[in-house]
Amino acid sequence: MIKDIITNKKLIAKLARNDFKQKFAGSTLGVIWAFVQPVITVLVYWIVFDKALNQGTQGTKAGISAPFVFWLSAGIVPWFYFSEVLSAGTVVLHEYNYLVKKVVFPIDVLPFVKAISSIFVHGFFVLFTLVVGLLYGFGLTPYTLQLIYYFVAMIALTIGLIYLSSALCVFFKDMAQLINIFLQVGVWATPIMWNFDTMIDKIPNWLVILLQLNPMYYITSGYRDSFISQTGFWTRPWLTLYFWCFTVIVFALGTHVFRKLQPQFADAL
Repeated sequence: MIKDIITNKKLIAKLARNDFKQKFAGSTLGVIWAFVQPVITVLVYWIVFDKALNQGTQGTKAGISAPFVFWLSAGIVPWFYFSEVLSAGTVVLHEYNYLVKKVVFPIDVLPFVKAISSIFVHGFFVLFTLVVGLLYGFGLTPYTLQLIYYFVAMIALTIGLIYLSSALCVFFKDMAQLINIFLQVGVWATPIMWNFDTMIDKIPNWLVILLQLNPMYYITSGYRDSFISQTGFWTRPWLTLYFWCFTVIVFALGTHVFRKLQPQFADAL
């Protein structure tokens, strides 16, 4: 499968560009909506949590305090990407069913199309968060480069999940709705809106372990470490080992199920 992806990298790039453009085709503002919607979401959360509920500055495990809007942006930016790609990727075989039914088309590249098409918006919001940090006195450091590592880790996790969910969605249409419910719960369980570092002593140990078993906890806290705490991923060896073991298992399972069901996709769609 990896060989197929490398062989068809130009095809993936072309489909990803078209996918990004088609998403907002026909609307007056076009692709601008891809950037406006997440910004509005951040502003709403900022007003509700910081201004209305008076959350104020947020502390990290490294002892660094950050303004709520910067702390929130650092954690929610990877979640925006993850939720967008997983939700869209789950129905990718339905969306591109005309390609799936072509005998010679390499349909195992389709999950990558959604992952690549969302990079444009993700890159913008990474820059947006960096600018917010600079405005509050948080400069660029060598730890900022870790964003590349965490982004690659997130793509690996997401692709594995998409292979699994998209294959199952062909035969079980409710899978798309289940994924959306999972994402609604996940945004609160990751955690993103509330500070795990300051709450860790106030919640039961079993819940702490359960929350840390969420692979997106590793990603969102890693983004915050890169933006704010200036902490290396190597300082969390057990979480890093767990994340990659989980991701490899999910990717292996996802690709296996995808390949197993692939001969039946055209008939089911």
